[in-house]
Amino acid sequence: MGKIRLKNVRIHSNHGCLKEEMLIGSDYRVDLEITADLSQPAASDQLNETVDYVHLNNIIKEEMTVRSNLLEHVAKRIIDRIFGEIKEVTEVEVEVSKINPPIGGDVESVSVILTSKR
Repeated sequence: MGKIRLKNVRIHSNHGCLKEEMLIGSDYRVDLEITADLSQPAASDQLNETVDYVHLNNIIKEEMTVRSNLLEHVAKRIIDRIFGEIKEVTEVEVEVSKINPPIGGDVESVSVILTSKR
């Protein structure tokens, strides 16, 4: 087994329960780690035999454009898409972070982390 990580995928989107968040939006960071059997592509050096991280990045970007009230909902949609589209993936961990959340304090970010196994 092996892991592929996408770190610090930065996206501006309109998630949240406050009207301001829905209209103006916020900056987000997504970190993703998947587990899959990478032994064959490690030996063959063939892109079509591995989990393409461009595909993973596209799933993140597409799901982050779909507005949700909760980060938990966004993270679950990302996991569901990965399992639905990439059969080689056996485990996913996704962290969705809202940068400078409007929570009445000096907070760098707030994050939700979901992990799921096939």
